[in-house]
Amino acid sequence: MPAPTFANQPESLGLASNGFVPATLEREVRRIYARSPLYGRRFPLHSAPLEWACYSEIPALSKKEIIERGHQAFFADYAEIERGFQTKRFEYESTGGTTQSPMTVIMEEGWWNEQTARAYRASPLLREFAGRVYRKCVLAPVGCSSNLCPYEDHPFPHRYFEGTVYLNLSSDPFAFPEAEWDRIVLELQATKPEVLEGEPVYLSLLARAAKRRGVRVPSLKAVILTYGKASSQHSRRIAEVFPAAQVDLYGSTEAGYLFVGEAFKDDSQVIDANAFVELMPWRPASARVANSGPASPVPDGLSEVFQIFVTTRDREAMPLLRYHTGDIVQRFPTGFRLLGREGNLYFRADGSLVSPTDIDAALPEDFACWHYSFVQTGETRWDFHYVADHATEHRQLETGLAQMLGGGARVNAFRRKFIAPAASGKFALLKPLTK
Repeated sequence: MPAPTFANQPESLGLASNGFVPATLEREVRRIYARSPLYGRRFPLHSAPLEWACYSEIPALSKKEIIERGHQAFFADYAEIERGFQTKRFEYESTGGTTQSPMTVIMEEGWWNEQTARAYRASPLLREFAGRVYRKCVLAPVGCSSNLCPYEDHPFPHRYFEGTVYLNLSSDPFAFPEAEWDRIVLELQATKPEVLEGEPVYLSLLARAAKRRGVRVPSLKAVILTYGKASSQHSRRIAEVFPAAQVDLYGSTEAGYLFVGEAFKDDSQVIDANAFVELMPWRPASARVANSGPASPVPDGLSEVFQIFVTTRDREAMPLLRYHTGDIVQRFPTGFRLLGREGNLYFRADGSLVSPTDIDAALPEDFACWHYSFVQTGETRWDFHYVADHATEHRQLETGLAQMLGGGARVNAFRRKFIAPAASGKFALLKPLTK
């Protein structure tokens, strides 16, 4: 059987020959089996050297399965984990993500900081901050991907952890009163951060608040876009007020950080020290056939588009093996582009893909907004909601988006004061109808 394709650098996998799994990957697979009884119950693994044919039979793990089985299924003796909570050897976080289904994630003490440091070392733009003291501000949903995010209204000094200030005290930045933005901007000025990290919508609205107050942050060296998918509109609005290098850092609470690259450069790379990322050929539902029939060919333009299966590295608590994240990536000669969640991508009648990148390209050159959401309301009808300080000429905007979609699509544009997030606190740029 041919070896599957991985997004990692070949040297991180180790050498392979004669259909056998590389030693580095096999060691991690067997460590995961030894650490968590969940995998042996799902698919017993023999002791002979592991071949690709056997590896490929290990069933992918989904978030739905983790929720249904419960996080306790990862541990032989959950009482030991509960004792670990008391001694601070283990921590836990609840994540809903874009599925809005709550999932408890157990992590060993220090794991999040360690995999974050590895992510920084993998980025030319962030490497200078790894292993040294620096100041950072974070503005993201309260239920974000770090157990340090506060859930109570702590005063400013008590939200300062090892050089990092967590600016946010509540979800939905569109609902922040001006007094709240006053506080956030003041704390940003007081901290003088070298790094600003956050969800793109939050950072875009922070840029608006800072611009209105005439505030600049000359200490900034890098802006990290994470927790959600950024549009070029977010990037431009942020850069106008915070002119620093922008980094796209992708990951999840349960898997850690997986890809890092310069924002909008299509050069994201796997953080090899954090995970093995398997690339699975992917076709939209419209291009699939019944299980009893032969597989249909991959539509034109999707040959370099993949879903990803993630195997975490050196994880003690809740290690993930062939974890189906639900995210879709596209491969370029320069690296990868994170397209978003499978459910948030749209396909034209001919099977071609529409992603937020296509929406950005279809917007008029002089168009400017703080955030947008493109929502399908019927088979050929779409609404484009946007938040901006000034109205734009809707006919040109609507025509450009409709032409991008093709198929006789009709688009109506609406300028809004706010766009509500999902219950999880996250925003979606593209919302096709559920099939």
